[in-house]
Amino acid sequence: MRPAGIRRAGPRALLLDCRSLEAVLAVHAQLQRHPLHGQVDVLAAARTVLAVFDSAAAARAAHGAIAGLDAAPPQDAAAAGRPIRIEVVYDGEDLAEVGRLTGLDPDGVVSAHTGQLWTAAFGGFAPGFAYLVGENEVLSVPRRDTPRTAVPAGAVGLAGPFSAVYPRRSPGGWQLIGRTAAALWDLERAEPALLRPGAVVQYVAVREVVTVQHRAERHRTGLHRTELHRTGGGTPTTGSDPSGDTDCSLTVVTPGPQSLLQDLGRPGLADLGVPTAGAADTAGARQANRLVGNGPDDAVIETLLGGLAVTAGGELTVALAGAVAPAEITRAGAEPRPAPMYSPFALHDGETLRLDPPEVGLRTYLAVRGGIDVPPVLGSRSTDVLSGLGPPPLITGTVLPIGTVGHGRTVGAPESSTLPAALRHGSAGSRRPEPVELRITDGPRQDWFTDASRQRLTDQTWTVTAESNRIGVRLALGDTAGRTRERRDTPLERSTTDELPSEGVVAGSLQVPPSGLPVVFLADHPVTGGYPVIGVVVPEDLPVAAQLPPGTTVRFRAVDPDTLLPLGRPPTTRTP
Repeated sequence: MRPAGIRRAGPRALLLDCRSLEAVLAVHAQLQRHPLHGQVDVLAAARTVLAVFDSAAAARAAHGAIAGLDAAPPQDAAAAGRPIRIEVVYDGEDLAEVGRLTGLDPDGVVSAHTGQLWTAAFGGFAPGFAYLVGENEVLSVPRRDTPRTAVPAGAVGLAGPFSAVYPRRSPGGWQLIGRTAAALWDLERAEPALLRPGAVVQYVAVREVVTVQHRAERHRTGLHRTELHRTGGGTPTTGSDPSGDTDCSLTVVTPGPQSLLQDLGRPGLADLGVPTAGAADTAGARQANRLVGNGPDDAVIETLLGGLAVTAGGELTVALAGAVAPAEITRAGAEPRPAPMYSPFALHDGETLRLDPPEVGLRTYLAVRGGIDVPPVLGSRSTDVLSGLGPPPLITGTVLPIGTVGHGRTVGAPESSTLPAALRHGSAGSRRPEPVELRITDGPRQDWFTDASRQRLTDQTWTVTAESNRIGVRLALGDTAGRTRERRDTPLERSTTDELPSEGVVAGSLQVPPSGLPVVFLADHPVTGGYPVIGVVVPEDLPVAAQLPPGTTVRFRAVDPDTLLPLGRPPTTRTP
């Protein structure tokens, strides 16, 4: 089976259109068994497969290889070996409604649900959530007209041709027919997700199950490994035992509006519903680590809008990067001294570093030589605000252990800011003379929009709204500061009213909801989305997008995905 078409999803990703779910499973399995050069992740969805690569060159090379791909059909469920049994009490609130919609009575719904094998086709919106497709579509029903604000963990539901089990409490619009105690997501297992694409499930009706405990929620987040507890001194602590080669630590005096631990994230787990997460501004986080002699993936503190204060336990070397935040170092009985940006400096035992709100940018990164040594969750120390994975947000009194310094790592020399000049032309929240420019390539669903809207995307000025967060930058029309405009800005309009089945999305995707106002996905974006993507911000500009305060004006510039040169400009000729 071959993909029916290949679409670029930014410079480093390809979205493969497939004619059927069977073709999706075949192509997905082939790319998992035989990954292509530079392949970072592969994600199955209802009608597409998203393949993500580590460079534009690798994505470009993969295009030809995938075009010639001839994947074998997936193995028949009945021949796939012993299925995973999921015991269900069929007492769901929508059981009678499903019976009405299908023409079956409740007993008939149960018989139809348990009388066939279900295959996990692809992951969903939360870690451990899997869309299961049955051997027939007798139980194909629409979603509820009004989604529930909270569906309990373990709820078994139906939507369209799919069945699924909710791994944690979350909103949802599926028709609920029962409940199970099966742990769909458990970080204490070698494979946290019970169901991965290709797994076969047999639902079994039972009279009663053990009530789903809060333990499943703790396993979802990883807080059983990093949760706050009391030490002998009564100080909340998080992380691993710092009693190895160093007893150094940082104690949070005040966390500010939001302070999180971040590294470079969890790539390669999209099939489990796990976002990559990691630092929103990777350039700032890498720079902070480089200045203190850490590796690029050591954990740092990402703090939003200043207000962070931390006290050193031991002699530390630290550095600040990202958003330009005035900072000072204080100690009882001593005069305060300023702390520099983009340069390593000493923070002595008992001294407190305080950050004011940033003058430029949004997120400041604090790195400590040796890195912040909390236990990794799925290979990363990053906090994911969407799925709740990783260490909890920092609170007053949190003690962070500091790791040992690797051999051969030296403290760096002072550097300049990684923020673009356009962002540095004013203070946070002020009106700037020129919008900040973000380069974009065509999105995989740009053909779903009118010609006029595709032109307006780059012609219009957009403004960052206060609803933006680590999941995405939300945009409003024009310049909200009231600048006079020669024309009236308008939302983007689609050329088709078709419903888009959820499909994989990459960081930087410009997803357009029915409002016509695009959202730029950042580090904690969901792995799949159901709105069309008109463009993709190039990876090199995502650190800039992560530093845009509310009120910042933005313009998009269309570029070639391979050269990143503005469209219409011939590539520069290289001489040997």
